[in-house]
Amino acid sequence: QVQLVESGGGLVQAGGSLRLSCSASGSISKINAMGWYRQAPGKQRELVATIGSGGNTNYADSVKGRFTISRDNAKNTVYLQMNSLKPEDTAVYYCNLGELENVRWVEHWGQGTQVTVSS
Repeated sequence: QVQLVESGGGLVQAGGSLRLSCSASGSISKINAMGWYRQAPGKQRELVATIGSGGNTNYADSVKGRFTISRDNAKNTVYLQMNSLKPEDTAVYYCNLGELENVRWVEHWGQGTQVTVSS
């Protein structure tokens, strides 16, 4: 059973920075992708950034140039460095791990960590 544990959320002023971390444990396929999604009150969950096991990245347009996703494969950990934060970045941020199990793509989610950006 894969488990994801997030850390690093909190309260920050606009223009500030935060770094989120997510560590995965359990049996994980070598073919996988890790990423971050967020959900603001009253809105649907949306993709923030993803990174494949080979290092390829994908970002939402709203965070390009401000957020950087990275991973340490040896530690099964993904990071999200968030700079120049805006009030509209306020949301619960969820870690996601998708992996290929036999022929199925299976996704796992963390419990979420709150990020609040004050104006």
